[in-house]
Amino acid sequence: MTIFDATTLQATYRQLGEQFSTDQLPTPVANPGLIRVNSALAEQLNLPADELESPESLQIFAGNSVPHNSQPIATAYAAHQFGGWNPQLGDGRAVLLGEVIAEDSLRYDVQLKGAGQTPYSRRGDGRSALGPVLREYLVSEAMAALGVPTTRALAAVTTGEQVVRESFLPGGILTRVASSHIRIGTFQFFSAQGDIESVKTLADYVIDRHYPQARDSNEPYSELLNCVVAAQACLIAQWMSIGFIHGVMNTDNMLVCGETVDYGPCAFMDAYNPQKVFSSIDTHGRYAYARQPEIAHWNLSWLAQALLPLMADEEAEAIEKAQTALNKFSTIFTESYQSLMAAKLGFETPNASVEQLLTALLEIMATHSCDYTLTFRALTDQLAPQGVSDVLGELYPVPEALQAWLKEWLGVLAKENIDHAVAYQLMINNNPAFIPRNHQIEAAIKEATQQNDFKRFHQLVDVLARPYEYRESDNAFAKPPKPEEEVTQTFCGT
Repeated sequence: MTIFDATTLQATYRQLGEQFSTDQLPTPVANPGLIRVNSALAEQLNLPADELESPESLQIFAGNSVPHNSQPIATAYAAHQFGGWNPQLGDGRAVLLGEVIAEDSLRYDVQLKGAGQTPYSRRGDGRSALGPVLREYLVSEAMAALGVPTTRALAAVTTGEQVVRESFLPGGILTRVASSHIRIGTFQFFSAQGDIESVKTLADYVIDRHYPQARDSNEPYSELLNCVVAAQACLIAQWMSIGFIHGVMNTDNMLVCGETVDYGPCAFMDAYNPQKVFSSIDTHGRYAYARQPEIAHWNLSWLAQALLPLMADEEAEAIEKAQTALNKFSTIFTESYQSLMAAKLGFETPNASVEQLLTALLEIMATHSCDYTLTFRALTDQLAPQGVSDVLGELYPVPEALQAWLKEWLGVLAKENIDHAVAYQLMINNNPAFIPRNHQIEAAIKEATQQNDFKRFHQLVDVLARPYEYRESDNAFAKPPKPEEEVTQTFCGT
């Protein structure tokens, strides 16, 4: 049996019309091998986890066979990429097998990424190297454990084939799960063609699937924009709070459902630097850490433009409504970010004193290149109950440069009458000990691709599944990189 035998794979997106997608079977591979399957996610999706590792399921994850009730497609979209317009993109190496209804009664896409050429491949081979598959599995599952809305990894397989990039590399396929794969660029694709009817069809579908509250509004399309603006503002605030840099925030890499997607040249910061860039192709710092809120707002303006014809008959009125929605981004982002960062410092609600503390802390951290994740966890340790030994101690003590600030912070806690035990628990729940460190990811990829050794990859998946719970036995995965281990660039892998 396969994992999908007892499950009806639905195809509601395919049913929207032929302009939205192309029927596309995955391309078989030579000799697939199972790397890892995600039993916990399968159970959430109402899929039989005990069938995940069956030989028949492996063939599906590899694209060698298609579930009997599947109607696979590749979807169409466009995008602004690094600010430049590309009117024709689409799933160039991904095939959507179908949709499942999960235990939360919501609909989820199941997609094979790296499944071969499609009509949208643009001379690409439609394949993925193994390294990007492992990176996306690791980081997307880590993000889920950190509570960040994200696409998920259901399975990863090797293909037994080589792909040609700068050199010959082993191939892999990721089975990715998302609330949907509808992007801002999907709306742009039809808007740019003046196909307002398809924009409306897409908007109605998104409302029904993701934002049913907009359906009851007197102005459903304005409310749809409000919903997406709020979802993206909260998402970017979460990225910023954990030191995550997406790396390629093109409009095709922003899902209207508000989940993080496409973990290509992404990275978590080690040393705090608001201008930090990892992506090898981001030569001008367009998608630097500190610019992410600005870029998200810019991307949303293109969604707003696509929705204008649906928002009002008069263009001036539609623009005013769109601008009102877009103007909410800054407020929602700021409130969300300040709340998240206040919790990282032990305060349930932000106020002027907390904001001043945070600003001063980040300035010191930037000046002295303090490790972003471990600095906050080291502060957490300062409030640990007597006899509780948590993370850092000798591993990462509070940096000397923060000693004066430390006294100010403790003073504000006292002034606010915040019990240390309460603040400690809040901080423990908001300051991870383990993040997907670049050097550990690269080491896992190197061992897997060069030595066929997946031990470190599996260790990382397991460690990152419990990011807030420090375990001394895993302290190697909490440590920042040594100078010779530091990874300064990440790559798309397409």
